[in-house]
Amino acid sequence: MTDPIIGIDLGTTNSEVAIVVDGQPIVLPDESGDPILPSIVGLGEDGKLLVGKPARNQWVLAPERTIKSIKRKMGGEEKVELGDSRYSPQEISAMILRSLKERAEKHLGRAVSKAVVTVPAFFNDAQRQATREAGALAGMDVVRILNEPTAAALVYDPNQEQRERFLVYDLGGGTFDVSIVQLEAGVYEVLASHGDTRLGGDDFDELLLGRVADDFRDAFGVDLRENRVARARLLRAVEDAKKKLSDHPFARIEEEFIAEKDGVPLHLSVEIERSEFEELIGPLLNKTMECVQKALDDARLTASQIGRVVLVGGSTRTPLVGQLLEDRFGQPPHREINPDLCVALGAAVQGAILGAEKVDSVLVDITPHSLGIKTLERPVDFAYVPNEFRFAPIVERNTPLPAIRSEVFCTVADNQPRVDIEVYQGESADVRRNHRVGKFTIEGLARVPAGNQLVVELNLNLDGVLKVTAREKSTGLTKQITIENAMARFAVEERGAAKERLERLWGPSEFVPDFEPVEEVNRVFGNSPALDPGPQEGQRESVQARALLEKAERIIAKAADPDKVELERLANDVRAALADRRWGDLATATGNLSDVLFYLEDV
Repeated sequence: MTDPIIGIDLGTTNSEVAIVVDGQPIVLPDESGDPILPSIVGLGEDGKLLVGKPARNQWVLAPERTIKSIKRKMGGEEKVELGDSRYSPQEISAMILRSLKERAEKHLGRAVSKAVVTVPAFFNDAQRQATREAGALAGMDVVRILNEPTAAALVYDPNQEQRERFLVYDLGGGTFDVSIVQLEAGVYEVLASHGDTRLGGDDFDELLLGRVADDFRDAFGVDLRENRVARARLLRAVEDAKKKLSDHPFARIEEEFIAEKDGVPLHLSVEIERSEFEELIGPLLNKTMECVQKALDDARLTASQIGRVVLVGGSTRTPLVGQLLEDRFGQPPHREINPDLCVALGAAVQGAILGAEKVDSVLVDITPHSLGIKTLERPVDFAYVPNEFRFAPIVERNTPLPAIRSEVFCTVADNQPRVDIEVYQGESADVRRNHRVGKFTIEGLARVPAGNQLVVELNLNLDGVLKVTAREKSTGLTKQITIENAMARFAVEERGAAKERLERLWGPSEFVPDFEPVEEVNRVFGNSPALDPGPQEGQRESVQARALLEKAERIIAKAADPDKVELERLANDVRAALADRRWGDLATATGNLSDVLFYLEDV
């Protein structure tokens, strides 16, 4: 029995978990048959942890004990209050992930320790690593971080006989991104991505709330936004109205006893027209269309070259979204697969691929942001312009993963003994407008005139783990770092404390296996604990090895016979070491295979 790999869509508003059964991906429902888990966490009056529907129901009455839309804080330093404690965004997300994990365990009747988790394509490194931290805190090995539009593309099945390009428009509760995906002979390749991690259905709700609250204040002299409970009730009401406006031209918002003035209760009753709502959100939707055009420009395509437009995310149910896209592309967008569920289904498909189940689709992913280092300006008339904030990209945005790129840089002073290598992620020529992901120093450089050459290499794998190497070309002096978690503040000690805090809050797991835990878990999972594996030995090596094998298989198909034989031999060495969990041998085998692939890629 192999270790199942579940697929999870960790959304801003809602989350889902899915798995492939008999070749078909399915979303796993709760006890009532609902496949959607609201991404809301709270504490009941008795201090009991609430996740999903119970937390959503409580939020209206006790917003001070409830947290929603935590995804928007992922990757940041801000902590949130829940009860008497303060939690990081990844701790709150871990509570959602663990609830989904236990749902999967109930359906499967066995422990689950591996998952593919999706993120917006435009998430930066810090946000992606925070998602991985959340998975680890929930007791899961996140074997792949997958872009949401890419996941959605995996469950659509365009004509595989001919090349077809389609655009995935993903508008969720808190984020928006767009990807252009090409399918040919069963191979999915992301040509370009763009987006906005601060734009989604939550912003539509806030705009509508502001309009209703302003009208109420003008009528009664009371601002509903100043009272937490009244604001929460109003936000819940406008969210329901927004959903109704997707299918109806009008929606009435009614809340009795929502406020009080001079001892007199005040009631809210207002009707919203769809045209009024669309006027409010029009500027935000125009921003999404600007992202669409940027993605087309990056892919060097025109609207007429897009075969189909696919809608993902609950907010795409807003009729104006479909209208704008149809006007732009001259065709109605597709929503055959439930926009709320297709990302989770695609994550399950990717999990099946990683689990060596028979899946026809092959995935080629990209990096959504450029990666590079901080340098001085290029020489002008053999003199350097004194601008120390220039960004020099090395791995360009939309580069297929895994990617290894290097560039040569030169020292700017005679006898310069050291160089600080600062790695940034972003698109601005000024590093101050980009996101710094790491820094290290290479010291002991040769005492030579200015112009000493250093080779800086960036190696980015499918999981977003970045290896940075700086090498002095003349001497071979080398310094290297691996950036797995840009948030150094979340150190091992803090992670351990967070896990203990979550365990106390969560209490005993509801999952009770119908087998002897120690013997069966050891038989199926080796020596890893069943429900709380934590960081597993060889996890990073195995993920990198699988990514390298995927790359090798693509090159083997095009290689000449002598090279093909050598590649197959080296790939078999990697597979054997991976299967036997010989991590030392695996490192050697992957190194040998990587060296050969490096030379064959350029042939």
